[in-house]
Order: sequence, then structure tokens, then C-alpha cells
Amino acid sequence: MILDQYLPVILFILVGVAMGVAPQVLGFVLGPRRPDPEKNSPYECGFEAFEDARMKFDVRYYLVAILFILFDLEIAFLFPWAVALREIGPVGFWAMMVFLGILVVGFIYEWKKGALDWE
Repeated sequence: MILDQYLPVILFILVGVAMGVAPQVLGFVLGPRRPDPEKNSPYECGFEAFEDARMKFDVRYYLVAILFILFDLEIAFLFPWAVALREIGPVGFWAMMVFLGILVVGFIYEWKKGALDWE
């Protein structure tokens, strides 16, 4: 019967959804509710989210976030390289060393320019 073929897939989906939803429901039901001004304050962007749209804000947060994404994506190239290192041989190894060298030079440049400082 066709249900026999899809039963493992349906069970896998249901268990996956339960593993994602159950901890959230348990935390909501059993977790303490003690809000204070510090917990409710904005911490992600550094400014109040619901104020005048024309207000001035600090762009350093966005600069650090963009740099994090940039370096994080470049580091993501290391995983497939590490898996295929035996197949690509010395040429692939030295190509990655050049890539990492450029990455380190860029990181040092950003560090020296003060883009990573949060003052």
C-alpha cells in the first residue's frame, strides 16, 4: 500500500516538528515571567525600535554585522575544502592557503582601520 512507503517520512517529519516545538512550549509554560526594564530593552540594534523614523543612529552596529557575515561566509568555504582535500591534492591546498592569506590580510586591514572597535 502507498501509506507504507510514506509512513517513515511522515513519522520523521512529525518527530522533527515535535522536537522543535516541545522545548519552546515547555519553556513558555514552565518558564518564569519576571520582566524588567533591562530584559525588555533593545539589545540588538542599540537604539529604540519604535521612535521617530528620521532619528540619527549609530551605524557601527551594521558595520560589525556586515563584517561578521562577510568573514563567516568566507570561513564556510573551509568545510567543503577540508572534505575534498585528498582529492584536490597540493594544488587545492595551496589555493586555499592563498585564499586564507587574503582573508587574513583583509581581517588585519579591518582591525587596523578600527572597524571592529566598539567604543
